Amino acid sequence: MTTTDHETMSFASATTRPRVVAAALNRFAGWVGRQFRAWKNRREIYRLGEMTDAQLADIGLVRGDLHVAYQVSGGVDPTSVLGTMAQARRREIERGARLVS
Repeated sequence: MTTTDHETMSFASATTRPRVVAAALNRFAGWVGRQFRAWKNRREIYRLGEMTDAQLADIGLVRGDLHVAYQVSGGVDPTSVLGTMAQARRREIERGARLVS
C-alpha cells in the first residue's frame, strides 16, 4: 500500500464516522421524543379518568378503555390505543345500524 492509498482510506473512514454518529444521534433523539410524547399522553389519560361516563361516551370511550390504556407498556403511546378502540367501537355501531335498517 502506498502513502497515497493510505491517506485516501483514512480520509474515507474519517468522513463516514461523523455520518454514522449523526445517524445514531438522530435515532436516539427520535426515541427520546417518542418516549416523552408517550409519557405526556399517559398523563393526559389520567385526566380523562376525571370525566364522567357520559362525557367519555361523547368521545367514543368507556371507562374500561381507560383501564386498558393504563396497562399499556411505558414505551407505547396510550392515546393511539384509545383511538384504535374508539374507532373499532364506532365501526361496530355503524355496522349494527346498517343491519337494523
